Amino acid sequence: MKNLTLTNRAQNNTTLLENEFIDCYMTKANGEYVKVYLLLLRHVDSTKSPLTVSEIADLLDHTEKDVLRALNYWKKQGLLEYETESESDSHTYTPVSMSDTGASALESCCSPNPDKTSVSAVPSLQQYKSRKEFKELLFVAEQYLGKTLSANDINTITYFYETLQMSADLIEYLIEYCVENGHKSIHYIQKVALSWSERKITTVDEAKAGTLMYNRNCYSVLNAFGIKGRSPAASETVYIKKWNDEYGFSLDIILEACSRTMNTIHQPSFDYTDSILRSWKEKNVRQLKDIDLIDADYFKEKEKRKKQTSSPVMSRNKFNNFEGRSYNMSDLERKLIQQ
Repeated sequence: MKNLTLTNRAQNNTTLLENEFIDCYMTKANGEYVKVYLLLLRHVDSTKSPLTVSEIADLLDHTEKDVLRALNYWKKQGLLEYETESESDSHTYTPVSMSDTGASALESCCSPNPDKTSVSAVPSLQQYKSRKEFKELLFVAEQYLGKTLSANDINTITYFYETLQMSADLIEYLIEYCVENGHKSIHYIQKVALSWSERKITTVDEAKAGTLMYNRNCYSVLNAFGIKGRSPAASETVYIKKWNDEYGFSLDIILEACSRTMNTIHQPSFDYTDSILRSWKEKNVRQLKDIDLIDADYFKEKEKRKKQTSSPVMSRNKFNNFEGRSYNMSDLERKLIQQ
């Protein structure tokens, strides 16, 4: 963990404050505690004697107990160490610079709960042998995303690293893959990460194989619809993902549904194709021959209904709106001979 270092390397009339403090710590702390911290930071390189509790209280119009509570708070946060010169009430508190151990200040940031996903608080990064690896990962992520990572971005990547147990290499490929496909949103990247986790993808090779298959399916569907020269839209990828993952259909079945869509309505429609595939899922279709059986049953039922409705029925109008008469021709012939 990189503890915030109370040093001032800027001009003499400038006090330098690290962004991690603003992003992670300041938003949680009591405002009076923040004042104490900023005052200490202002005087850290002062040539004068260190501030005492009484002096801090006078400058900020606080009580000494308020100052002590603030100092203890920042010490618990790991952002401040201090030395006492005596046991009297005039203790002298001197900020002590802390060494950089190789990772960003993440421990006391808000718990990693990105995109309101139900996630328990993750353990400290100190349990990992190589914290330098994580720092490098954050640097790489900034290069791909083209921005300085926010506290939420860091929390999300920490969630991938610690809770999802994704390696730094896998997270790097995850971000690279999403950015190359035009998605720099951390929320989108998180959804892809969760999808990979559900599919038990743990290595870069497995991820590449999975994304290659997924991309092949996407472009095959677009080709079946006669769509060329562009990547699938976000709404289209949602459908394709559902057909693959939720419905569990193979590419040949999906393409069959696309073909029937084009033959029926003569234009691409992901919604219409979805209705076909949903119907097949309800009928437990698993392979193409199952569709053939469904088609055969459909045509049998259609032929049966056709026969039932094919018997001629005389329509009634003003010329034939009476009951027809029946004659016994043999009886009529006998009567005619007798006459």
